Amino acid sequence: MTEVFITATVFIGIYSILKMFTDFLLKRKIIKTGHLGKADILGEIPIADNENRYPTLKWGLVALFAGLGLLVNDLFFFRDPHALETGFHAAVPFGIELIFIAAGFLTYFFIVNKKK
Repeated sequence: MTEVFITATVFIGIYSILKMFTDFLLKRKIIKTGHLGKADILGEIPIADNENRYPTLKWGLVALFAGLGLLVNDLFFFRDPHALETGFHAAVPFGIELIFIAAGFLTYFFIVNKKK
C-alpha cells in the first residue's frame, strides 16, 4: 500500500512542478506581447502594493513565536513524560503553541499597520 502512496506523491510532485513551470512560461509570453491585463488568467492575481509587503518579517515573527511556544511547552509540560500518555492536559501544549503562533501573526499585523 505504501508503494501506491509513494508513486502518487511522486506523480503529483512532478505534475505540480511541470504545471508551475509551464504557467510561468505562458505568463511571461503574455506579458512580453503586451497583454498585461490578461496576465492574471492563469489563476494568480498580482499582489497589490499594500498587501503582504513584508513576507520575510511575517514568517520570521511566526517562526520566532512558534519556537518560543515550543520552548514554553518543553519547560512546563515535558518534565513528566507520562502526563501526555495518560491524557492529562493532552491538549494544553497544542493550545499554547497555537497561542504563540497567533501572537506572531498579530505582532506582524501591528508592525505593518504602524508602518502605514
